[in-house]
Amino acid sequence: MQTTNIMIVGVGGQGSLLASKVLGNLLLSQGYDVKVSEVHGMSQRGGSVVTYIRFGDKVYSPVIEEGEADIILSFELLEAARWLPYLKQDGKIVTNTQRIEPMPVITGSATYPEDLLTKLKAKGATVDALDCLSLAQEAGSAKAVNIVLLGRLSTMFDISEDAWLSSLEACVPAKFLELNKKAFAAGRNA
Repeated sequence: MQTTNIMIVGVGGQGSLLASKVLGNLLLSQGYDVKVSEVHGMSQRGGSVVTYIRFGDKVYSPVIEEGEADIILSFELLEAARWLPYLKQDGKIVTNTQRIEPMPVITGSATYPEDLLTKLKAKGATVDALDCLSLAQEAGSAKAVNIVLLGRLSTMFDISEDAWLSSLEACVPAKFLELNKKAFAAGRNA
């Protein structure tokens, strides 16, 4: 099997590191060689955060270069656009439609780009966009956007739902498990 490359991109505080932990755990449980690399940046101040996940029979490096990502899992629209050059020609973007304004927009020195979904599609990307914030809130917490996105991502793999749920159980504290299972189901069934 050739190596599959997934980038998880978002803004600090959105739970991208938990999402990468759940995905890495799942892939290991399926017998893949897995490499995960986390780049935190200014994550505590709402800055860009990216995690590289590479898996296959044998993976030698955790780094994904431009044009190599099979899938970009994006927690926020502008982050999907920011990392688009890393997507393969026939790659897929799974994105939350939520907009989180970066500091230059908040301070008024820049404007948030309009119509990003159309622009992403115009670049040739296959885009699966979902209002994950609303689904997470319906599941019980706005903080569960990360798990809603994983639920959506799960539909792209030939891995059983039970295996995904086992990975959630292994990575999520027990007191938040039921909420996260609801969020996963919301994304998977959307």
